[in-house]
Amino acid sequence: MTAKRTPEDGQLLYGCMGLGGTWGAEAYGAEDIAAAEAAVIAALEIGITTFDHADIYRHGKSESVFGEVLARTPGLRARIVIQTKCGIRLADGANPGIYDLRGQTIMRRVEESLERLRTDVIDVLLLHRPDPLADPDDIAEALTSLHRQGVVRRFGVSNMGAAQIAPLQARLEVPIVANQLEMSLLRREWLEAGIAVNTSEAAANGFPFGTLEFCREQGIELQAWGALAQGRFTGRQDSPQEHATGRLISSLAEAKGTTPETILLWWLQRHPARIAPVIGTASPERIRACRGAMGRRPELSHEEWYAIWLAARGVPLP
Repeated sequence: MTAKRTPEDGQLLYGCMGLGGTWGAEAYGAEDIAAAEAAVIAALEIGITTFDHADIYRHGKSESVFGEVLARTPGLRARIVIQTKCGIRLADGANPGIYDLRGQTIMRRVEESLERLRTDVIDVLLLHRPDPLADPDDIAEALTSLHRQGVVRRFGVSNMGAAQIAPLQARLEVPIVANQLEMSLLRREWLEAGIAVNTSEAAANGFPFGTLEFCREQGIELQAWGALAQGRFTGRQDSPQEHATGRLISSLAEAKGTTPETILLWWLQRHPARIAPVIGTASPERIRACRGAMGRRPELSHEEWYAIWLAARGVPLP
């Protein structure tokens, strides 16, 4: 049986997609580097040491500005974990966006990320999206080569279900350590798939049921991207239901002497799957608002957790 992981309570990751300027072809500048540095400093201040990237973020500029920050901050690289992803090709002119997990592509994308990040090793490499044409043997050969060369330490996946992870894990000589999924109070398919079994709700829920349970049993860390729900319950509510949920979250935050952002993160962390939220905001102020979710157990009772869930659902449980 695979040994279960025992992560620290209150683990957060910082998602770097918001760094690097625009999503256009414009080059990044000094202001973009300064903004990235401010975000990294804020994340470090609250105890975050894992920084999540992808080769496509801002067309590579997110990795590049992070590399600039590393270059101007001696000793920082040794204090942090760098995680990045590959497997998506963005649309380019007449060419549509596609997925590409061919072994040779993975090798090339890792080389490009290392150069942009100005480092000689990636701590964790995630496969960003499933590629229907991918050959698990070809992927495993590429990942094994990268590991043996010492340029990638560990591997994970993103946006994959248990049935997609298992055949890849069977071909690797090192364990898959993470699966990054969209998980938040706004996007609750991961949670509600488990209560939709044998109900009419099951047909409308596309989440691959059993994935949370598989990852938990295999010691695969569940990382939640979009964890703050794009601010939909902490300042930019778009519906009466979101306003009502936001008021509940604010009242709980006030009662517990913390921030609404922390309550949102506690709601994820309170789940027994031991979810590690990814904080994607580029605002130093909002990063610091997540401090209460770092290094401490979620202070939500069973009833409070359900009250938040039911408010966001808007309908009773089946």
